[in-house]
Amino acid sequence: MIYPNNFEQKIGFHEVRAMLRARCLSSLGKELVEAMAFTTDVATINTWLEEIREFRGIQEGQDEFPLNNFFDVRESVARIRLEGTLMEVEELFDLKRSLETIIAIVAFLSRGDETDNGEIRRYYPALYKLVDGVATFPLLVNRISQIIDKFGKMRDNASPELLRIRRELAHAENSISRTLYNILRSAQSEGLVEKDVTPTMRDGRLVIPVAPGLKRKISGIVHDESATGKTVFIEPTEVVEANNKVRELENEEHREIIHILKDFATKVRPNVREILDSYHLLAQIDFIRAKAELANTFEAFEPEVQAASVVDWIRAYHPLLKQRLGKDGIVPLDIHLTSDNHLLIISGPNAGGKSVCLKTVGLLQYMLQCGLSVPIGDRSTAGIFHDIMIDIGDEQSIENDLSTYSSHLMNMKMMMRQASDKTLILIDEFGTGTEPQIGGAIAESVLKQFWKKKAWAVITTHYQNLKHFAKEHTGVINGAMLYDRHEMKPLFQLAIGRPGSSFAIEIARKTGIPEEVIQDASEIVGSDYIQSDKYLQDIVRDKRYWESKRQTVHAHEKELEKRIAQYEKDMAQLEQSRKEILNRAKLQAEEIIRESNKRIENAIKEIREKQAEKEETKRIRQQLAEYEANILEATPSATKKSQKGKAGATQIKDHGLLSDDDFQKKIDKIKSRKERHEQHLKEKSSKQKEAAEALQKAALKQKTAGVIVVGSQVRIKGLTSVGKVENIDGKQATVIFGGMRSKMALNRLESIDAATLPQEQQQFQAYSYSRETRKTIDEHRNNFRQEIDVRGMRTEAAILRVQRFIDDAILVGVGQVRILHGKGNGILRTMIRQYLSTIPNVQSFRDEHVQFGGAGITVVEL
Repeated sequence: MIYPNNFEQKIGFHEVRAMLRARCLSSLGKELVEAMAFTTDVATINTWLEEIREFRGIQEGQDEFPLNNFFDVRESVARIRLEGTLMEVEELFDLKRSLETIIAIVAFLSRGDETDNGEIRRYYPALYKLVDGVATFPLLVNRISQIIDKFGKMRDNASPELLRIRRELAHAENSISRTLYNILRSAQSEGLVEKDVTPTMRDGRLVIPVAPGLKRKISGIVHDESATGKTVFIEPTEVVEANNKVRELENEEHREIIHILKDFATKVRPNVREILDSYHLLAQIDFIRAKAELANTFEAFEPEVQAASVVDWIRAYHPLLKQRLGKDGIVPLDIHLTSDNHLLIISGPNAGGKSVCLKTVGLLQYMLQCGLSVPIGDRSTAGIFHDIMIDIGDEQSIENDLSTYSSHLMNMKMMMRQASDKTLILIDEFGTGTEPQIGGAIAESVLKQFWKKKAWAVITTHYQNLKHFAKEHTGVINGAMLYDRHEMKPLFQLAIGRPGSSFAIEIARKTGIPEEVIQDASEIVGSDYIQSDKYLQDIVRDKRYWESKRQTVHAHEKELEKRIAQYEKDMAQLEQSRKEILNRAKLQAEEIIRESNKRIENAIKEIREKQAEKEETKRIRQQLAEYEANILEATPSATKKSQKGKAGATQIKDHGLLSDDDFQKKIDKIKSRKERHEQHLKEKSSKQKEAAEALQKAALKQKTAGVIVVGSQVRIKGLTSVGKVENIDGKQATVIFGGMRSKMALNRLESIDAATLPQEQQQFQAYSYSRETRKTIDEHRNNFRQEIDVRGMRTEAAILRVQRFIDDAILVGVGQVRILHGKGNGILRTMIRQYLSTIPNVQSFRDEHVQFGGAGITVVEL
């Protein structure tokens, strides 16, 4: 139960609902937002929250969720239940796209991994339950795609009859256009019409703009005139009948489209119910997405809701207040209500945040039980209540003759009647509105009834007797909104466990009330009250002091943990540095060994080259011994370690002098190494020479390849016919193809190697045309027309004819040709231009000038 009827307005939930509605993609989700309601079913709430949690995970992931084309076509689909009804083309287009979205959503949420026992573990199990069993209609989507194109227009080939009608219509329109342009050019040459005038449309008919004084010069029907009266629009007599034919064809086209749509509706009609059910999935996904977006806006959390009644929230925010003030302008609340302490009485100064605390509890609990994420910390615990009742604000009613206090008493009566251990009661300024003593007494009596029924409540008050009520009754606890006595400003922090002071005397003194008035007020209320209020202030002050101390200790603990982590990191870096130093020492030792070997080899080489005698040899060996002694003296540990690692490579004996056998072995090894090195150099030089020769040949061949000279075998780029260059004049060349000479630009030719031609082409090249054949080719060249008409032809046949036409034009050497394909839906024009873009000899193509056919003719530059 939710009490009173305007509960949502009192706690601000209507604003939350409006924000949620604004985040929906369609009316499908907005309907569910309006239907969203409070529930006490724990399983349902947890399911709703898990759906939001999974969808937020999808939003944070890499995969893109299908969120396009959320169209509500339920009304259109439901309408075709009646025999003879149909869906319009635009509605059919929306149906197709939205059904495609449903198919994509079902596929996305059905993904998962197969487990060892053969079952599928879904990635999003809560959302998968929404799509499990939802019917999709891929065949229906394919059928719609055959009827309408990707732009939402009816296809020409939606039916054979429609194709025939549209072809005739295109032919008739093109005929009218040509006739009209001829008339227009004639009128322009006679000075009847301005040079820049073009035909225009009036009432669906092509007409010519003419000056009023010249309208009798052109035979026809006047359809309209401009707003200024300076132009009249005449339909020439020659095109009246053709325009009438166009009108008839347009009517036939409309009737055929209606026939196609009715036929489609007949096929869809048996599946209307299943289609409408599938749109419920779109509504749910739209609703869940909106809740996820709102959760991101509020920086909210989805807790695991318990079946028991509990409010244990850490760092709870009022979401609407946070949106207005920003994160830095609002102080989070820690609110703890358990079965041991289920009645919280909050006291404190006015404008200290008591009402905000009350509304925060009511709004967040209501949001939670409506299935929305709530802005609380992730370590919070949440439960459910079967009833939430609130009494806040001024409820005066002139119509019902109720004062503020009377309306409060009416609310108290309803709350006492409905209260139970599953009820959450929220009362602001409990007992106010009447004489303080009796008001406080009645408030305490009502509070006792709530306590007896074990109801849960958050109550704000200034009454001292209610603050003392908590001392005498278990399950009731005081709370205070903190206030800074020195700065004389509220802190908006809730402290549970002690009552709060109203700070009435201090606030009055700050506002400038005379001290005499303050003293009189203190004497009137009595010293006991003033003293007790002072004690409350001292308690609050001491609690703030120890809370500050606790936070300081906590901060020091954090700093200590941080420093310990830094010390551990430094120790790890020291260990890494030690390893690096040892590695560098090892590398230095290896370098010393290499240097020693090098000196020994140089000494052996010197002895060998100089053929030194024993005295000279002894001197050189003595120098090596001195070098060794210096190394040992400088780096004894490294050298010893190196000597152990290189045992057998350079054994040093007799104070560093090599023995005669070792000396001879060293010389033999050096000889063998030198011979291998010389052999390797010879092989490398030979390979480099061969590579250089091959490179020179390839460069020479590349340099000469592609150069066209008189006598070269060439062919036109993109074609296979081979010819021979007879003459070159600047950038132009005369080429003989068979028995026909053609003159064309050199950059349109490519040189070929006759040896690489296929056998059939070589035979064809060597073939000598007879005089009769050459005469036939010349006649063909003389009769070549620079324009071709493919209107009304099928696409394949038209492309084949254009291909032959372009080949002939290239061989003849024509620079420009025209292709008449008509306008229609532009399909034939698009296919022809796609083919032209693949031919290298086609330099460009464009629409003909509007006076000569416009987009119905393509001009090709060769």
